[in-house]
Amino acid sequence: MRYAEICDRSPEQFRRLTGVLPTTFEAMLKVIGAARREFGRPPKLVLADQLLLTLLYWREYRAQYHLAADFGISEPTCSRIIRRVEDELTQSNEFQLPQRPQPRAGETEFAVIVIDATESPIERPKKSKGSTTAGSVDATRSRRR
Repeated sequence: MRYAEICDRSPEQFRRLTGVLPTTFEAMLKVIGAARREFGRPPKLVLADQLLLTLLYWREYRAQYHLAADFGISEPTCSRIIRRVEDELTQSNEFQLPQRPQPRAGETEFAVIVIDATESPIERPKKSKGSTTAGSVDATRSRRR
């Protein structure tokens, strides 16, 4: 699925698919475009498709393998795109990205747990030559025959 395929949908259908309205998508696209530098080989996915890939990952939380297959890229490339887009949107401070709920101050009492991780000796038998049974090599060979 590419951005060119879904850009003509109604705003409600676009939001149902991506989780954001088309106006928010365009604002995110401007932020990402301003943060990017052009160098090297052109990317396989245009910026709009990279943002769509990231939004679909957040929305559906599909495996990156399946997203990569849908967009025709490799799994490591998919991971890099998601990480870069997340970082650029986070650094802009214009959008609130999905986060884990943080505990409110005063509601949670923290307990301190101390773990003693010092080395302690392991009890092992002493090595001594007298405790083993001595036998000649010839005696053990004759039994095998």
